[in-house]
Amino acid sequence: MPRVSIQTEDFDLSREVTAVRDQDLGVGAITSFVGTVRDRMGGAVADPAAAIRCLELEHYPGMTEAAIEAMIDQAFARFDIRAARVVHRVGPLGPGEQIVLVVVASAHRGESFKACEFLMDYLKTQAPFWKKEHTPQGAQWVDARVSDDQALARWGIVASNAG
Repeated sequence: MPRVSIQTEDFDLSREVTAVRDQDLGVGAITSFVGTVRDRMGGAVADPAAAIRCLELEHYPGMTEAAIEAMIDQAFARFDIRAARVVHRVGPLGPGEQIVLVVVASAHRGESFKACEFLMDYLKTQAPFWKKEHTPQGAQWVDARVSDDQALARWGIVASNAG
């Protein structure tokens, strides 16, 4: 099973977790994170102009997979984990649809939790994906957020994607 999959089709959380677990019977903990498309920009609740009709994700094939593989290598170097898998979708996605899955397996839960959070923080800032939100006001590219750079900085990695 590959550690990284970039795909247009949806993923099955249960099947992905089972595949990671079944690779190694020494696994005692599996942590997963699933990111989904929100129906509002920036969490706005009452503003109809902020409604997201569609989130469109683009990437550079080959480069994106290599960047995420390098992130997984960093997770293995930092944490005592036994397996990791990232599935990221591209193309148009509607509110409620799954975007990203991170699955990490370890002997004990602490390392699995930390590595999963590390990978998600890394993905949010360093993975070469471009997001465009389609709203009633039209389409606009999503800028990097300072809070995502700050989350990555907790791990000692400086990113300057947001401005």
